[in-house]
Amino acid sequence: MTDQTTAAPARRLELTLRAVVLGCLLAVIFTAANTYLGLQVGLTFASAIPAAVISMTLLRALKNSTIWENMTVQTVASVGGAMSAIIFVLPGLVMVGWWLEFPFWESVLICVLGGILGVTFSIPLRRALVVNGGLPYPEGVAAAEVLKVGSPGADQSDEAVRENKAGLWVVVWGAIVSAAYALGVSARAFAGEAARFVSLPAALGGGATGIGVGMQFALLGAGHLIGLAVGLAQLFGLFLAWAIAVPIMTSLEYIAWCQSLGLDSIAAGLAGAPAEELAGTVWAREVRFMGAGVIGVAAIWTLIKLAGPLVGGVIGALAANKARQSGETLDIVEQDIPITWVAMLSLASLGGIGVLLTVVANSMGLGSAGPLLVIGGLIYVVVIGFAVAAICGYMAGLIGSSNSPVSGVGILAIVVASLLMLVVLGITGLPADPSVVAFALIVTAIVFAVAVIANDNLQDLKTAQLVEATPWRQQVALIIGCVAGALVIPFVLNQLNAAFGFEGGPAGIADQPLAAPQATLISALARGVISGDLRWDLIGVGAAIGVAVIILDEILRRTSGDKIKLPPLAVGIGFYLPAAVTFMLVIGAVCGFLYNRTVAGRSYGEVARRMGVLLASGLIVGESLFGVFNAATIVATQNADWAAVLPLSEGWPAMIVGIVVFAALTFGLYSWIIRRSATV
Repeated sequence: MTDQTTAAPARRLELTLRAVVLGCLLAVIFTAANTYLGLQVGLTFASAIPAAVISMTLLRALKNSTIWENMTVQTVASVGGAMSAIIFVLPGLVMVGWWLEFPFWESVLICVLGGILGVTFSIPLRRALVVNGGLPYPEGVAAAEVLKVGSPGADQSDEAVRENKAGLWVVVWGAIVSAAYALGVSARAFAGEAARFVSLPAALGGGATGIGVGMQFALLGAGHLIGLAVGLAQLFGLFLAWAIAVPIMTSLEYIAWCQSLGLDSIAAGLAGAPAEELAGTVWAREVRFMGAGVIGVAAIWTLIKLAGPLVGGVIGALAANKARQSGETLDIVEQDIPITWVAMLSLASLGGIGVLLTVVANSMGLGSAGPLLVIGGLIYVVVIGFAVAAICGYMAGLIGSSNSPVSGVGILAIVVASLLMLVVLGITGLPADPSVVAFALIVTAIVFAVAVIANDNLQDLKTAQLVEATPWRQQVALIIGCVAGALVIPFVLNQLNAAFGFEGGPAGIADQPLAAPQATLISALARGVISGDLRWDLIGVGAAIGVAVIILDEILRRTSGDKIKLPPLAVGIGFYLPAAVTFMLVIGAVCGFLYNRTVAGRSYGEVARRMGVLLASGLIVGESLFGVFNAATIVATQNADWAAVLPLSEGWPAMIVGIVVFAALTFGLYSWIIRRSATV
């Protein structure tokens, strides 16, 4: 492929070997960090900005480095990190008992083949959504600002050089503090979570409830990044779950009502249990399904709102490709991978998916139903895959790839896939055994890989547009990033599975199962739909709550001029995630808001705001990488308490010490980066 414009420089350093190698190294780091974070809390973070800062600092030693090389590094690293969101589905195969561990090549191929389709499916959407869509792409624009300020060039100031160097140290020290605190928790110097459960008096129904806060810097950093509006919406979901749903569903009246109707109530089987066991079990096995209903309705509402713009965008993209094929000369910033190459890459990926699904179907012993399942799976991947690529690309442009509700799309995808499997069972007469559930999860995992890469792809291409990078080179970098991220995911998942295990799956060495919230929900939905015992009543109640939240959000937006919002998906996530996780995310969102408000209006305010993003990224990376290291050490030593050099810390004293240390470190870090920003 060659540039088709005489305006291009004679030698444009962009997709260089050094940029690709550095990008792949960062992709491995961010993928491992995001994998751990996603399994802990159900969230991943955008790694584009920290990757850009690290790239600019390291490549500065090379006199001829360019902004476009830094763009390439950022692209490879960020898409590798985005690929880690596949863990929202893959652990479900362990939870349903089909896999005992994550087979390397099957896991890699699911990620790579789905990821390439995510790139190729979103290429026709670039002009419609990135160039002509009028979408804000907040993270893409922010990354472009960082690249313009910090990359070598005529406009680069000494201040920008100093900011780059300072920013790298902010990421490093944030990571060190975060990892050190996590090590202190493992060493049992203090508790890593403060929680309190209470039994309610008979006058309030005699139920139980509780609240907790996870003292984890990764959560604090994630909360800083999601922002105040999303954080408060999650707090509202937390309130609905733990102040209303859990007390009601653990109350004596509710238990008696369930017994009178002959319903299989978890609460009925735990009557008289301690408050923590009662509230925790009811939340995990009943209330979370209500949260799934909220998330599902919110995702459907999002799709309805996006239907018109998506159709118009696809039509515009096809028209632009037709103009190119007619021989129109395109500027360098408009040169995508040619549509013929896109078609060949898509067909090659679909061929690989067909082979993979055939091997999987044969290994499952699905017999004569195999060909029908494979053909149906391919059609499903094409139709649903392209739809989610468009939806996720649009949502990334609207609210950012970190806030884009790809998990909601995944939930809808598994429900549709499971319903289609029921049709196949009806045609072929196959029994609804775990192999059918596993096949539905594998097909959904491929579609999910399409979704998460499309979600990240268009965000990166917005950055490329703003810094005048070549689209086709960025698209090649995206594919390289897919491969780099995919290669590390099975290794990290196997270490975490062996060390800790996942909820609902076999216990790990430490017997401290990771929550893996999306994978838990998606696997439960697949099993429930196919076996016919899904708690549709609970999902229906959640759906009703979701409708009410949507109405409330629309009222707030219209009466406040769009200044006050209650994002329904964020409410659903707050409803669904563990209370300790949600509460710390809210604290992080409030801390980020107060920090940004403190530095706003100061001469160094914009520098300080960027430093805050880098600190949050460092906090996430540090704790997450320690988590991966901790898992590997547990597996190597076969000792879950290898770091426990201090006496076991439990009870209120340990909680209080943990809270004090965590608060002091948080205040110290934010104060430090304000001082650093003032001296840049």
